[in-house]
Amino acid sequence: MRAMAQLILFNKPYGVLTQFTDRENGRETLADYINLPGVYAAGRLDRDSEGLLLLTDHGPLNAQIAHPKYKKPKTYLVQVDGEPTQEALEALRSGVALKDGMTLPAKVRLIDEPENLWERDPPVRYRKAIPTSWIELSITEGKNRQVRRMTAAVGFPTLRLIRHAIGDWDLDGLAPGEWKVIEVDAPPATHRRLSPGSAKPPRKDELPDATGLDAKEGGTDREDQPRKPRRHGGYKPARQRNRSQNMTAETSGEQSPSGRKKPHAGARGTANAKPGVAHAKQNAGKAGRNRSRPKKG
Repeated sequence: MRAMAQLILFNKPYGVLTQFTDRENGRETLADYINLPGVYAAGRLDRDSEGLLLLTDHGPLNAQIAHPKYKKPKTYLVQVDGEPTQEALEALRSGVALKDGMTLPAKVRLIDEPENLWERDPPVRYRKAIPTSWIELSITEGKNRQVRRMTAAVGFPTLRLIRHAIGDWDLDGLAPGEWKVIEVDAPPATHRRLSPGSAKPPRKDELPDATGLDAKEGGTDREDQPRKPRRHGGYKPARQRNRSQNMTAETSGEQSPSGRKKPHAGARGTANAKPGVAHAKQNAGKAGRNRSRPKKG
């Protein structure tokens, strides 16, 4: 039995935020129209744009709709200022240079004004001396205010923007503010997150055996590898380790960590002295002791 997911098709009116709360400014949100708990928008639609917005309570379905890597085409009905030229349409089809990079090629064509189109509230501001035109534009990206910036970059600013379809889903006669729920095939989860207390990671003895892996893939048998000897005594600070090494080197005459051979403690006074100097010091010491002794009377 195939798993199913809940999908909401909503015709977002002009001026509605694609979120459920706006405590600071008190503007209209999705909560003013949709009263289903646990759903959230799959993607966004600007406040000054209208049309299709999809909502769901299924995470993988949300990602499949909203993430650009799945390349779900989004189709817009766009009213622009002026009559677009063929050069402008070709530029949209080839890609437009925006401040955040080039856009991917878009599908675009001139159309007549859509039939049964609702009036916008507030109405669009027209310039009497300049006519307006409608185009149908399909993109697979989701840059910030991308359609408006694209039409402005080719010289024909957007006056009204209506999203008509996302992938295979469209408005299907929904009036502004109306929504409906449909059941769709639920895509499989791409990853699984462990919440605290929900499950435990596998133990080492539960992991798959890697002894049969090919050598090219980096597989090795752990039993064939020599084990490193364990260190006993616990961790010691660096100062304490150096002190113990120096004491060992002094008593045994071995080399210290610096590479110099340290003499025994008893030979420390004469190891570095010159032979003549050491002999003179010994004689001077004897003479001093002899002078200090009183003569026998």
